[in-house]
Amino acid sequence: MSITVEQIRAARAALKWTAGELAEKAGIAPRTMQTIESNTGVPEVRKSTILAIVQILSSAGIEFIGTPDDRPGIRIGKPKP
Repeated sequence: MSITVEQIRAARAALKWTAGELAEKAGIAPRTMQTIESNTGVPEVRKSTILAIVQILSSAGIEFIGTPDDRPGIRIGKPKP
C-alpha cells in the first residue's frame, strides 16, 4: 500500500494523536516518525514501517482513499475491535 505523508498527518490530526503517540502505537522510533513527517509525498522508508503505520491508523478507524497521484485522502470511521 502506498500512502502519502499528508495522509499520515491528516489521519493523526483526525485522531488527535501526536507524532510521538503514533510512533509509540506503531512500534517505530519517534525519530523515524519525525523524519517521515518532515517530508512530503510518498515516504521513503521501509515497507514494514509504512505497514505498521497503516495498520495502527486503520485499527483506529482511518481509511486511506485515493492514490498518491489521484486525490489521496482519508475517511474517518469507527475503530476496529
